[in-house]
Amino acid sequence: MNLPNKLTVLRMIMVPFFIAAFMSENYLIALVIFAAASLTDLFDGQIARKYNLITNFGKIMDPLADKILVYSALCLFLEGGLITGWMLIIILAREFIVAGMRTVAASEGRVLAADMSGKIKTVLQMVGVTIMILGLAFSEQYDFALLIYDIGYYIFLASLLATVYSGFEYVIKNKDVFSV
Repeated sequence: MNLPNKLTVLRMIMVPFFIAAFMSENYLIALVIFAAASLTDLFDGQIARKYNLITNFGKIMDPLADKILVYSALCLFLEGGLITGWMLIIILAREFIVAGMRTVAASEGRVLAADMSGKIKTVLQMVGVTIMILGLAFSEQYDFALLIYDIGYYIFLASLLATVYSGFEYVIKNKDVFSV
């Protein structure tokens, strides 16, 4: 297994530790874990492209690892009343549509890689979630932490727009998958 794929697997392994820290309200530890896991996404892609280490495993598992990380955080946010259900529903609906299309394509021996708009969506989600956790981590010590949380929340809202856009773009770009 090459280094980018190891980083992808590491990101998935970090998720339970993030969840445990967040649920025990150790937000600073949760922040460090989430941020570190998010950075593995940046590095695995850069390394894979630079050294031509792109694999089908990476094309499939890298976006899946991102989703496991981000959606774990969003489920925790939903449970804590930090986001509303419709937000998560929009995100999950897009992901189920894309996953369904990838499954059909895979049955034909095709791999549908992530588009740039999907990558932007993921970055906005990771940045928004990271900043929201940062605000939570320091909310008891500093009044401005709520402002930090709000900034993260608005970045997360921007990610919702990117989610809808990237979903439509993905469907239109790969509509031939439906002709099977």
